[in-house]
Amino acid sequence: MINAVLVFNNSGQPRLTKFYTQLDTAVQQRLISEIFTLVANRPSSSCNFLPLPPLLAPSKSSTTAPASSTPTDTPSLITYRHYATLYFILISTSTESPLALLDLIQVFVEALDRLFENVCELDLIFHFETLHAVLGEMIVGGVVVETGLEKVVRGVREQGKIMRRTGNTGGRSGGLGSGILGGFGLRGV
Repeated sequence: MINAVLVFNNSGQPRLTKFYTQLDTAVQQRLISEIFTLVANRPSSSCNFLPLPPLLAPSKSSTTAPASSTPTDTPSLITYRHYATLYFILISTSTESPLALLDLIQVFVEALDRLFENVCELDLIFHFETLHAVLGEMIVGGVVVETGLEKVVRGVREQGKIMRRTGNTGGRSGGLGSGILGGFGLRGV
């Protein structure tokens, strides 16, 4: 199960935070800060998988968990990719395949790139409803329901959630207008 989907920029500002498990806001904020610190400090040659920080990791002395719960139901893994100026991060249980999660991130980014025609960080800020629509086509309640790129893009377009950019792209300069996939290439694999 996927417990959370997070997107940060290189400065640590969250661009998307979607939690599929109930957490207090204070715990969410601490978790977001800890995860960004862990991911941002890793060299680009490191693998894209990390154990979950102790904030959410299951404690051995916990007596509040019901007897019927299994250890695989608890969040335990961080999977991430770094594209251009954005980190795409998934928090999941040990039952999810880390390589499948990397593929899920790739499909998510490619869907955004197709819908926005060279997606950039500003698209995520100003068109957050499309960002959530893409995520909603792919993940429902923490369960991956669709990974087909064409089906995801078609589903979002059918929902009418696409906000086309106007002809004026003023104020966009440098790397922002180049897009995540097109201008920068892939950094983490």
